[in-house]
Amino acid sequence: MDAFSLLDLSPIPEGQTARDAILNSVSLAQAAETAGYKRYWLAEHHNMPGIASAATSIVIAQIAAATKTIRVGAGGIMLPNHAPLVIAEQFGTLATLYPDRIDLGLGRAPGSDMATARALRRHMAPEDSFPQDVQELIGYLADGDDTAPVRAIPGQGTNVPVWILGSSLYGAQLAAYLGLPYAFASHFAPDMLEQALHIYRSTFQPSSTLEKPHAMLAAGVCAAPSDEEAAFLRSSQILAFARLRTGRPGPLPLPVNDIEAHVPAPVMQGVNHALSCSATGAPDSVYRQLDEIITRYQPDEIMVTGMIHDHAARVRSFQLAADILKSLRAV
Repeated sequence: MDAFSLLDLSPIPEGQTARDAILNSVSLAQAAETAGYKRYWLAEHHNMPGIASAATSIVIAQIAAATKTIRVGAGGIMLPNHAPLVIAEQFGTLATLYPDRIDLGLGRAPGSDMATARALRRHMAPEDSFPQDVQELIGYLADGDDTAPVRAIPGQGTNVPVWILGSSLYGAQLAAYLGLPYAFASHFAPDMLEQALHIYRSTFQPSSTLEKPHAMLAAGVCAAPSDEEAAFLRSSQILAFARLRTGRPGPLPLPVNDIEAHVPAPVMQGVNHALSCSATGAPDSVYRQLDEIITRYQPDEIMVTGMIHDHAARVRSFQLAADILKSLRAV
């Protein structure tokens, strides 16, 4: 593992507002920069009462403006929701304002339910044009022909690094074919992680942007001074995920001591499996769990994420995680 980074969904805690969530993200990004994280990514989700990063490029701009050195980007933009030219202009503008600090992760999923996807796209195309759209977008960001009939301005010549994101084998195959860095969403969909990494690494084709494969996995983290406190703090995320999976999304709930009393056993089993690529507990416990993940999958980079209702406890969790990841990187 060469580096560690942070994924923020900009959660809206129960009893707070979207403005509070975005201000919390700015504060967390500043703490992450101080703690040594390489990247700070935000994700595109729509029609979600508990997530404030729907207008992802705008929140990225806020984060980049409030920090100095940390790379800021999207993990990711759901490209089927957008015209490639629009995203090239948005991220080209960000890269113009914050040179050599902007990343663009691209996903193929809608990032929402189908009714919301229709509201976003207006016209639902039956064919899958994701590979072509990725290449079109990269073309807009590349050093281009000034006489081309369509150009991204700003955007052309910024060469914003593009990543392929995924939770299945499709993204691994595409990232390998295009010679792009690859990030796997194992923080909520771990089932195909091992197979996806094998496919990506074994079929990777070097490109003008990347000579050898660069694989990043995402893992949940909830660190606290004691195992008991960490389990209590993590209950908010478990509750939120359980409610989402049962069709009741909402703000990030307050933590509870008796999580089993709030989530039916079959739902809890599914949630625990989905969130199994994670580390929870006191620093020693988190170190051991992250070490197991890194040893097994050998990522080039790890991106941690986690939702905690109390902002100060969330900042502390990522600060503790940074110290642990620094130690693991040195091993």
